[in-house]
Amino acid sequence: MFEKICIIGCGLIGSSILRNINDKKICKRVTVYEKSKGAIEVIKKENLCDDISKDIQSAVKDSDLVILSVPLSSYKEVLLAGKDHFKDKAIITDTGSVKKEINKIFENLNLKNIFWVASHPIAGTEESGPAAGFKNLFKNRWTIICDSKNNKEQVEKIKKFWEFLGSKVKLMSIEDHDYILALTSHLPHAVAYNIVKTAMNNDEKFRDEIIKYSAGGLRDFTRIASSDPLMWRDIFIDNSENIIKILDEFSRNIDDFKKAITEKNGDKLLKIFASTKNVRKEIIKAGQDV
Repeated sequence: MFEKICIIGCGLIGSSILRNINDKKICKRVTVYEKSKGAIEVIKKENLCDDISKDIQSAVKDSDLVILSVPLSSYKEVLLAGKDHFKDKAIITDTGSVKKEINKIFENLNLKNIFWVASHPIAGTEESGPAAGFKNLFKNRWTIICDSKNNKEQVEKIKKFWEFLGSKVKLMSIEDHDYILALTSHLPHAVAYNIVKTAMNNDEKFRDEIIKYSAGGLRDFTRIASSDPLMWRDIFIDNSENIIKILDEFSRNIDDFKKAITEKNGDKLLKIFASTKNVRKEIIKAGQDV
């Protein structure tokens, strides 16, 4: 499929792609660039790649496909470092959760004869780092591809790449992607962080009991809230416009909920609970429960 693939960043997603490439043999050569000494040790220990570049310039050289799997705040640094070293007609894709601001960086850099096709595999766990990666991470999960330049040939190559890794693929505009992800991913994380913060800010004498009796509710929110802090800091900054709008709507719903509780309005509460239960059924029917 590709002569050479370069992966910039080998955390959970990057290392899972790497394990998949090794397993599927979809390219003749693969090289990685990773800043973290700990991550490099894992890559070497697990024999994930024998071509680990010391700098971005040598990593991207001669690569037909460059995959950015780094925090959103690192994209510009990576692209500036590799700007004069990308192979002619190379495809650059990524794995980030927000696209609008990153797309602006590519437009401002005005890279000649380089194709930018944004990707977002909707897959992951609360764990981070290369040791957490596994080759079936993308199996039967959705990957969204956003193409702002109508690069049909390159989009088709990236589509086949993700399908080869086991993904189902959906093409979507950058604007729609960022709005939908704000609802399906970014809002739940905002809520989770604040639920855990609220629970643990309670009276210190109850801390042990809160941990002990967390059960399914708080426990599940702590899983979401334990995701990579750096990654989520960047997401909330880059998609702030959508997230603020959705948080405003969330606040209005909370106010309605508080009003129903204050007024002991059982009919209103029952209506809220019944409507959300139906959404759960639809998610299961769509095959999105794991």
